[in-house]
Amino acid sequence: MIRVRVPATSANLGPGFDVIGVALSIFNEVWVEASKELKIEVFGEGANKISKAQDNLVYRAFCEVFEKVGKEPEPVKLTLKNEIPLSRGLGSSSAAIVGGLVAANAYLNFPLKPEELLQLAVEIEGHPDNVAPALCGGVTICTQTPKLRCVKLPIFELDVVLAVPDFEIKTSDARRILPKEVPFEDAKMNVANVAFLIMALCTKRYELLEIGMQDKLHQPYRSRLVPGFYEVLERAREAGALGVALSGSGPTMIALTKSPQAVAKAMAETFEKHGVNVKTIITHPQERGALELVDVG
Repeated sequence: MIRVRVPATSANLGPGFDVIGVALSIFNEVWVEASKELKIEVFGEGANKISKAQDNLVYRAFCEVFEKVGKEPEPVKLTLKNEIPLSRGLGSSSAAIVGGLVAANAYLNFPLKPEELLQLAVEIEGHPDNVAPALCGGVTICTQTPKLRCVKLPIFELDVVLAVPDFEIKTSDARRILPKEVPFEDAKMNVANVAFLIMALCTKRYELLEIGMQDKLHQPYRSRLVPGFYEVLERAREAGALGVALSGSGPTMIALTKSPQAVAKAMAETFEKHGVNVKTIITHPQERGALELVDVG
């Protein structure tokens, strides 16, 4: 029996569009055991929406490892225990991909190195900002130009508040709304804001997050998909959030704070004022990723 725990992730952290991501202490689990035929059971989030056939994303990723090492994929029993909400900007698809890859690698006695698993994950997902922290944990910075590189930043010592609306936004829809070009001044501002974000995380000068989590590349456009976005952002800051942003492509909003209860209450009340029901989750950064959260028994 193989068990893999994969953390949720929040991408961008404001201005780090498609580059920065953080692992969070909310987990999906993938349990694998040998079987005469493919069997998939799903519990928790998405249990009634996730495919239990060969097109299941966890199983598709599982098979990619077999193909990579030149083996025929085997039928297995997959048990998926999910805590990560689907299509909410918290890396549910990345968790599925990483869970399948890491489980298959363990099942085959670890033929692939971590960098090979990351490359496979990026090829499946299309971009590294969610799969990298899901695989490696912590806060990651990635680039694919000219080749895939990933580094980890010091983890921040703050609570994380997630305000999770009761509606979904598909990543494809959130990308479709983005412009092909942005004003030069907006691009320049984002460069500065990313620098402030990295400085805040590396030096623990968390007051810099007020600037470091502001964005001009994607949030001004995606905010239209989230009722009350800017008011939620402002009320969260007033309640003690050091930095607030859209989590990934949304609709979840993420706040970093030392006053999680007050911030969660302010975000929930403001969303409700705009007719949006939300679930608030108080969590924290997760240092260890799926590569370290493997149990082979």
